[in-house]
Amino acid sequence: MSAPTRLIAHLDMDAFYASVELLRYPQLRGQPVVIGGGRAHQPVTGPDGELRFATLRSYAGRGVITTATYEARAFGVHSALSSAIARRRCPDAVFVHGDHAFYSQVSGQIMELFRTFTPLVEPLSLDEAFLDVSGARRLMGEGAEIAARLRAQVLDEVGLTCSVGVAPSKFLAKLASEEAKPTATPRGPVFGTGVHEVRPGDELAFLHPLDVSALWGVGPKTLAKLKNMGVSTVGDLAALPLDPLVAAVGRAHGEHLYALSHAVDDRPVVPDLAPKSVSHEVTFPEDLTDVDDLHREVLRLADSVATRLRRAGLRSRTISVKVRYPDRETVTRARTLEQSTDRSRTIVEVADELLFGLPVHRGVRLLGVAAGNFTEGSEQLSLDLFGSDDAGQGVDGAPAADWDAAYDAVDAIRERFGSRSVGPATLAGRADRPGESPWGPGQEPDQADGQTRGNHG
Repeated sequence: MSAPTRLIAHLDMDAFYASVELLRYPQLRGQPVVIGGGRAHQPVTGPDGELRFATLRSYAGRGVITTATYEARAFGVHSALSSAIARRRCPDAVFVHGDHAFYSQVSGQIMELFRTFTPLVEPLSLDEAFLDVSGARRLMGEGAEIAARLRAQVLDEVGLTCSVGVAPSKFLAKLASEEAKPTATPRGPVFGTGVHEVRPGDELAFLHPLDVSALWGVGPKTLAKLKNMGVSTVGDLAALPLDPLVAAVGRAHGEHLYALSHAVDDRPVVPDLAPKSVSHEVTFPEDLTDVDDLHREVLRLADSVATRLRRAGLRSRTISVKVRYPDRETVTRARTLEQSTDRSRTIVEVADELLFGLPVHRGVRLLGVAAGNFTEGSEQLSLDLFGSDDAGQGVDGAPAADWDAAYDAVDAIRERFGSRSVGPATLAGRADRPGESPWGPGQEPDQADGQTRGNHG
């Protein structure tokens, strides 16, 4: 007897960040809302009295947007679009400052809900995940029925909508969820069933009519090569012999695309895939050259990264900085430590040294701080790591244990009273405290963060 066909679901929240903001600010429903950064001349305050949103007509700043409601998408506003272009395309849009801490909280609630259906949940980002629901058939029915239950429960318990694709493989489930997405109109999303199932035996009938750009790994360069070979659809690619495809795009890439075009994807759902890095970056409204200003930004970013490391129970051995200059040239510098750390002061010290080894006098448009090369648990103390903070004797003569106790206290206060309740004294009075958003004033999405992958659609 052959093994039963796998049943994989891909769930993608609909305009997640924007939809979460509408939960808090229902007065914005029905309006074109853009999630991103900037400074408002005519601020609108939220229920907590904090600056939250303003019309784009009063917007000053730059950067790229994270996502938008379907009312804004109907005007061509989408993720990764520059805020200046979004402003031109949709001048009546409402601009909302991002709140990553709140999005993470809602995402955690959604992921826990998914785990009531199956323990095999692989988050891809805050707003999407793969689920292996093969074992849920006996209790919940087949693919479309399980998907409908998932959508209904997310809407009932969280108040958000999602699109679900169900198929025998991850690749097809992802494509199926795209088919289930709402259609954008100026009056809001037009919802279909919200579920699209690719049944066993129907894989090629679903896959082959799609544009070849739907295949994972077909970027602009590969697409141009395939077009030159007369390939427009996935079916066209599947009809090619393997050898000319390999000759055109390389062996590994060619074999990968050939397999996908024949609906071959045996990858399992991997629960709770650990991030490769934790990062925080910001696009500035104006280029920074002042050393003190840049140091304060490093402090803010490093504090956020360290807080997230401690929350995840991780320590990092590799610290890196990312700098984008006004001409958009982007450089990164990294250092691997002798001892892993989750302490803000260590990350600040390393990031400062890396940053100020670069020609910051050119002007810094974007700055990022990242931690990677993770370890878990406590470190073995060293007596000479940077001479202080992660050694037995802490910064300013304080023992390392005292700094650990201080960080524990800060984390406990933030956990109870929110991320804005306590922070470095240097940053007192700022509207964008560490940990509030991973993008900062310019709202540039944090592409390096393993926890925030995806298109936030």
